[in-house]
Amino acid sequence: MPFVQIYLGAHLTAKNKKDISLSVHQSLQDHFNIPAADYFQVIHVQQPEDLLYPDSYFDVPHTNNLLYIRITARSGRTVEMKEALYKSIAGRIAATTPVKEEDVVIVLVENELADWSFGRGIAQMVVK
Repeated sequence: MPFVQIYLGAHLTAKNKKDISLSVHQSLQDHFNIPAADYFQVIHVQQPEDLLYPDSYFDVPHTNNLLYIRITARSGRTVEMKEALYKSIAGRIAATTPVKEEDVVIVLVENELADWSFGRGIAQMVVK
């Protein structure tokens, strides 16, 4: 049930966008054990002047290929699962696109089962 928002530069191709999307989804399957059909993502294409970042942060250099990935998911994953997820996402993106691992910024936002509705105004994940 993760909901993924990806913010990236307009210079990246349609194939790059698909590869980034699949990298995130496959990593979520592998490390958060989500089902294949649990594929809810939005890609936000940004003009260069709309992606703001420092040249370096925590000794990690950034370039104009920087992208932001925001994952909203239910709480309950361990720190180790999260670290493995981040490494997997960055590695897969770097292996299939011109984006380097250093340019993949990930923010994980956690919530609870009652915070989700997949349609019909129903909180389907709440057990009644």
